[in-house]
Amino acid sequence: MTARDNILQRIRTETAGIAPLERPPVPEVWPATNPPRDEMVKCFADSLQLVQGELIRCDSMEDARAKLAELIEQSQWSTIGSIDRPLCHEIAADLSPETVAWQRDDWPPAEIAELSAGLVSAEWLLADTGSCGVVCQTSEQRLMCYLPPACVVVARADQLYEHMPAAWPEIAAATAEPDRRGEFVLITGPSRTADIEKILILGVHGPKRLVVMLID
Repeated sequence: MTARDNILQRIRTETAGIAPLERPPVPEVWPATNPPRDEMVKCFADSLQLVQGELIRCDSMEDARAKLAELIEQSQWSTIGSIDRPLCHEIAADLSPETVAWQRDDWPPAEIAELSAGLVSAEWLLADTGSCGVVCQTSEQRLMCYLPPACVVVARADQLYEHMPAAWPEIAAATAEPDRRGEFVLITGPSRTADIEKILILGVHGPKRLVVMLID
């Protein structure tokens, strides 16, 4: 038995029978005020605009499908890629097979980068920063957020929270799921940097354009 095996065996022996630690209470960084949804939507829209993001409000799923098709036509996008999520399938239901490419295993990053835009669905929206929380279970889903020159995030209004502490119970519960894989990505506006002469440049490390489609 190696020294490493001896150490691991001692750890197993010492920790055997110890009850798992309880999750600590969520610290109250900012108190939750539970504002009305319309107020959170306005705050989200204002925050998103400050970081050069775009918001498209949709009254229904039918309205969202029509506005997505209009966005694709106006932007002259040839093919958009999409992650495999129910909300993405719903909003892209009317698109032709030639217009949308669905996520597949072992999708080469070079092909993802050639797409006109990426379509992802958010799990949480944070009103105070205009951020979108996206769960990426595979590398292909994560790259869909970064590689195409434009990113379209679709979400429902009931996924909106006033700030991170208000959303934290939902986020913490999701991270505790034993079968959960991948990572959470927070998207706050298009990619930006001001490293060179303090001049703000969009699209250097990720999408140059971010569009959030919010379905009320």
